[in-house]
Amino acid sequence: MQVSSAETCPTSYPIWHFCNTPILSRDPRYISNLDIDWDDIMKVLEKVTDSNENQGIGLLNFNENEINHWKQLIPDAKTIVLHLEYAAKNVTWDSLYPEWIDEEEESEVPICPSLPKLKSPGIRLDLIVIKLPCRNEGNWSRDVARLHLQLAAAGLASSAKGFYPVHLLFVTNCFPIPNLFTCKDRVAREGNAWLYKPHLNALREKSQLPVGSCELALPLRGNELIYTGNVHREAYATILHSAHVYVCGAIAAAQSIRMSGSTRDLVILVDETISSYHRSGLEAAGWKIRTIQRIRNPKAEKDAYNEWNYSKFRLWQLTDYDRIIFIDADLLILRNIDFLFKMPEISATGNNGTLFNSGVMVIEPSNCTFQLLMDYINEFESYNGGDQGYLNEVFTWWHRIPKHMNFLKHFWVGDEEDVKQKKTRLFGAEPPVLYVLHYLGMKPWLCFRDYDCNWNSDIFQEFATDVAHEKWWRVHDAMPVLLQQFCLLRSKQKAQLEWDRMQAEKANYTDGHWRIKVKDQRLKKCVDTYCSWKSMLKHWGETNWTDDDPFTPTPPAITRKSLSGL
Repeated sequence: MQVSSAETCPTSYPIWHFCNTPILSRDPRYISNLDIDWDDIMKVLEKVTDSNENQGIGLLNFNENEINHWKQLIPDAKTIVLHLEYAAKNVTWDSLYPEWIDEEEESEVPICPSLPKLKSPGIRLDLIVIKLPCRNEGNWSRDVARLHLQLAAAGLASSAKGFYPVHLLFVTNCFPIPNLFTCKDRVAREGNAWLYKPHLNALREKSQLPVGSCELALPLRGNELIYTGNVHREAYATILHSAHVYVCGAIAAAQSIRMSGSTRDLVILVDETISSYHRSGLEAAGWKIRTIQRIRNPKAEKDAYNEWNYSKFRLWQLTDYDRIIFIDADLLILRNIDFLFKMPEISATGNNGTLFNSGVMVIEPSNCTFQLLMDYINEFESYNGGDQGYLNEVFTWWHRIPKHMNFLKHFWVGDEEDVKQKKTRLFGAEPPVLYVLHYLGMKPWLCFRDYDCNWNSDIFQEFATDVAHEKWWRVHDAMPVLLQQFCLLRSKQKAQLEWDRMQAEKANYTDGHWRIKVKDQRLKKCVDTYCSWKSMLKHWGETNWTDDDPFTPTPPAITRKSLSGL
């Protein structure tokens, strides 16, 4: 077959377009200095099926010598050099992933910067080959040019009409965007050659998403929030490891999901430190128990709070589900959020900077994604030392959902009074305006129910609100009485709460919550072997209730017989 030469640039194209004419100016953001191993390229190309003499190959971001090598490598193919206009110089990662956008469109309609798209070359392309830059620095995945090239390639591949397959081959020493080109779609990898055969319908949907978190990927309100989906392949999930103090929170979260009207499965990952007693309560609340082996954070100190929080990666092993809505165990679902199951991985609310908050996020379970997370566990640095920071390094291309779907119980220092009042109204609105209320600071079940104990500590007062506190307790009171026992206070917890109240009184905090006489009935119920919590105060020292000392509940563990009576 006669070799087809690469197209030359029309005179209307600027000189920085890739073409088979001398390249006079190239944007350094797009340049990759990677030396291509052509033997690796040949190995992965052997995996390309359905090849025929009409095969078309599109080349993106290669220099002239590399283009000529491609033509010699596959002489019978129709080789097309793809022309992509560069992103404007003022398009930065911060502009694509701003910390805040006007979600409610009170003063402006958020609009993402424009990233030019590839035009169709006018012939069928069976293979699109892209050379990606990868900076030798820690922030290599937050690179505008690298993102632009991948989104442009995805858009071109998904624009193909008909049912013929399209392969994409990335030449790079850093992995492609894992939630755009999924490892389930990866056909082969040899060295720096990554070959994918994507599901084109899924790729089309992803190509329609905003290029970053600069716009909402899901509207705040409207008919778009209606969704039915595949009930049996979707689930809510959370995780408990290394401590039982969140068992009550997980039970309340399950109660709130059912009160919202959702019938999706509830799956909870627990490790061996969660006792059979606590597991029985979780199961009675509706959680399907999955026992896991913990994953240690290799960069954490021994016995630190974040030592085992990489166990969250086990969520990706829930492969009997297509999509999971992960929720932290310290939040309430106030309105049905089943519509989030239609969203792709990773859909979440914004956090600080360019990052997402992993307290509520949509993921797509996959064993190979789990393996990806494990492969880089010693390499990536987490900004906060925890799983949220690590996941933000892997999934830098994420999709913003409204903050009402993970609204933090928190008042920023410097919030104006009208802002505080607006938040308070949202916390207490009936019927609810917020979809999810996320309880930061001291948790409601670890406080006396009479008031939010965050008031008693100056470093926690930014999380204090009695309105949100009362809302959590209304969900608690809707739980079966048998499950409320899992929210009882240990003696050391009672002593700690009274100690904090005494310190607030000594400091004469102006909010005056320390004056409130506690009537919480849990004060009268003892669940451990040492019940005289008041005598503890006489010898109260630096050791407090957060120590992980042995705990044997006096209430009987829930049996199968008692479960059936719920």
